[in-house]
Amino acid sequence: MAARRFLGREHVRFGLTVFGLSAVMVFVLAACSDSKPEAGNSPASSTPPASSGTPIPTASTPAMTPLPTPTKPWPTPKVTGQPADDAPLADRIRFAIAKQAQIAAGKAATTTVKCPGIEDADKPGKHQLTCTVTYAGKPYTGTLTVDAEQYSASYKFTSDSVAVVKAKVVDAVLRTAPSAAKVTCTMADVAVVKHSGEPIACDVTTTANAVEPYQAQVSGNGQVLVAKA
Repeated sequence: MAARRFLGREHVRFGLTVFGLSAVMVFVLAACSDSKPEAGNSPASSTPPASSGTPIPTASTPAMTPLPTPTKPWPTPKVTGQPADDAPLADRIRFAIAKQAQIAAGKAATTTVKCPGIEDADKPGKHQLTCTVTYAGKPYTGTLTVDAEQYSASYKFTSDSVAVVKAKVVDAVLRTAPSAAKVTCTMADVAVVKHSGEPIACDVTTTANAVEPYQAQVSGNGQVLVAKA
């Protein structure tokens, strides 16, 4: 019969105590392990990357060179071909109309005037004729009224249109628009416009590279009036 050995309470308590200490030692050893952590288990760093200190460049608006502001009046064109004082009335009237057309336009250019029936305008009485003026290839019409007497005559030519060169319009805009670096007008180099109609649209680019709209109105005698749109 095998002998049985009974452990007393003190022996059991001592055994539990030893087991508890062993467990603590295992936990401590596991916690103090100096083995390198696996690459996938490394915590992410929360420290932001160091700044290089170089400022980030920003886009800047390039400055533009201002156009010179005209200081002298627009020059009056020199018109040649004036007939003699004793030339036929028809020739003198045609030249007067052509001269006024070139002065209004702002530049001397080939100009023709055709008024059917003008050859008889020197006869006493009132005459009203329709004339076609062609300035630098650009035609427009008007009305000629002649009041003739035996030794004298007076005449008047009127039209709701007028010819003008682009350079004259741009010059007028430059006199009105401050700090203009560029002027663009929607017209040909030579244009026929109605002085009571729609104005000429112009865009002014300032030295700050901003675009501002302007309008140019040409009067019957060629004066260019400019205002901001």
